[in-house]
Amino acid sequence: MLSRVSKPFVKLVERYLPDPYIFVLLLTLVTFVFASLIQDQPVLTTVQQWGDGFWGLLTFSMQMLLVLVTGFMLACTPLVKALLERLASLAKSPGSAIVLVTLVSLIASWINWGFGLVVGALFAKALARKVSVDYRLLVASAYSGFIVWHGGLAGSVPLTIATPGHFSEAQIGVISTSDTIFSGFNLLLLAIMFVIIPLVNRLMLPSKSESIIVDSAKLQDDALPSATNERPADKLENSKVLGLLVGFAGLAYLTNYFAAGGGLNLNVVNTLFLFLAIVLHGTPRNVLHSLQQAVQGGSGIVIQFPFYAGIMAVMVQSGLAQTMSQWLIGLASAESLPVWSFISAGIVNIFVPSGGGQWAVQAPVILPAAAELGAEINRVAMAVAWGDAWTNLIQPFWALPVLAIAGLKAKDIMGFCLVQLIVTGVIISLVLRYF
Repeated sequence: MLSRVSKPFVKLVERYLPDPYIFVLLLTLVTFVFASLIQDQPVLTTVQQWGDGFWGLLTFSMQMLLVLVTGFMLACTPLVKALLERLASLAKSPGSAIVLVTLVSLIASWINWGFGLVVGALFAKALARKVSVDYRLLVASAYSGFIVWHGGLAGSVPLTIATPGHFSEAQIGVISTSDTIFSGFNLLLLAIMFVIIPLVNRLMLPSKSESIIVDSAKLQDDALPSATNERPADKLENSKVLGLLVGFAGLAYLTNYFAAGGGLNLNVVNTLFLFLAIVLHGTPRNVLHSLQQAVQGGSGIVIQFPFYAGIMAVMVQSGLAQTMSQWLIGLASAESLPVWSFISAGIVNIFVPSGGGQWAVQAPVILPAAAELGAEINRVAMAVAWGDAWTNLIQPFWALPVLAIAGLKAKDIMGFCLVQLIVTGVIISLVLRYF
């Protein structure tokens, strides 16, 4: 049944959803108009805010690019490839392939969002080489698991408010992850997502005649370069000793970091992925080969992130983000505030697609409202986290790494993701309101 329901959404998106670069240009202009009309701000002021903030995410952009690059390099190591190939052999039919890729993506995204994006996409390619299945839905299923990341171990909102000295500590104190990530309602949400998302993806599977199957030959990975030792430099490039010494030095640093009580963040994740890739690839030549493959998919991140930085600057400095949040929160009671926080976060996320950045925008609005209404702070904070993750399903910003690895365009998967957006939005709202 859902395959028939999803069909018009898929057709609609394929026809009208532009390339993510066009999307960010249009979103920039929409933000300009909203800032002028809603905030009554002069256009030149808006342009100034946009320009001043345009390069405000350079560090984050590099971190995101490295999430893609290092994650790709790690996933291309012989060990991880063998594991993914072995898992892929468990799929015996198109339906089982869809369910399997969704579950792997959910688990990986719960551990860490960057790892989930890369592993999900690479696993989808591995499955497509073994099973004749609609490649669009397969990749969409891999991306759909990303929705649980903010309720997982690397969720930026719960980790932020669990860190002493965070910017809202004077208002809410330090809130343990036992009250957020490991709270009853969050674990319930995760359990439901692990059941519903694979089921919905499976039910959207098109008939064989309507499926788009990709030739498995086009999904083969490039062969490793042959090892030649004609020059002294070749011996260094093919030296396992050189790579292992540096690789284990990096892992030793991380071991000491975690032993001292250090936690996960983007830099730590990228460091872990990089040095694991160096060790598992063995030789510097193999590392460089995987790097050349990885960077090919990073162009979208490089060109689009500055535009999102400019949009975020306008949203924050013009007060537009606060205004949009207040519209919805003004309708809330103590019981319904988590739901409205979830919805407002989902809307703001379209314009500010950054979990940490979004919390900085919404916390000054939502936390006083929660205090005034007597709402549970931990539930409201997690509602913002889930709202941020929710509309990532239709925000091309975060799909870029997946699409780059899979070799698809946003329009190829967003129709399926739109169905998931509707289904998961209803479920999350009900859990936040009644459980």
